[in-house]
Amino acid sequence: MNAPKTQTVTTPAGDARITWHHAEHPRAVLALGHGAGGGIEARDLRALAAALPGTGVTVALVEQPWRVAGKKVAPAPKTLDAAWTALWPALAAAGPPVIAGGRSAGARVACRTGRELGAVAVLALSFPLHPPGRPEKSRAEELTGAGLPTLVVQGGRDPFGRPGEFPAGARVAEVASADHGFAVPKRAESAREGMDAQEAALAVITETVAGWCAEISGGGRE
Repeated sequence: MNAPKTQTVTTPAGDARITWHHAEHPRAVLALGHGAGGGIEARDLRALAAALPGTGVTVALVEQPWRVAGKKVAPAPKTLDAAWTALWPALAAAGPPVIAGGRSAGARVACRTGRELGAVAVLALSFPLHPPGRPEKSRAEELTGAGLPTLVVQGGRDPFGRPGEFPAGARVAEVASADHGFAVPKRAESAREGMDAQEAALAVITETVAGWCAEISGGGRE
């Protein structure tokens, strides 16, 4: 796998940063935005960036301007969408079809903007279906309104929405015992020999997403 490369992109909200994890012979680009409470160091984003290039998918980890500037509070959704829209040409310039994605707030951005920007699909990691304890404040319309093939990867004990709470017809892959950050309890049993529970949870994510990306792009493993 090639060494990661960074690219700075100017947006109306300030400079954004893309960290590219290039596949040798890419058939797709998976662009992943981070959440409102953290950056591209999130365990699921790191795991996907490490695993997917070997399957023919270039991973672009996108840092929103507020994060690049060192701020601790994310701006309003419209500002996040504007920055994502402005940096999209840099993602598309790589050549292969682009899958829009992200975790939590980043997943919402991908759902709201993907179709208009020309994405071929949307990956929603830890989609915040509702605020914790407030299921009546549903954001299901953002997800169902994406208008593109969409995969949700959701922790089994995510307080922002458990897999069974998603609307009928949504394609949801469950990561058992995982919370919103895909952390699993140390006491949880591993479903895979030779892996601890956290490693096994991340393997579920990477293998599920790799298989789905192959389905979307019509390709097999390199």
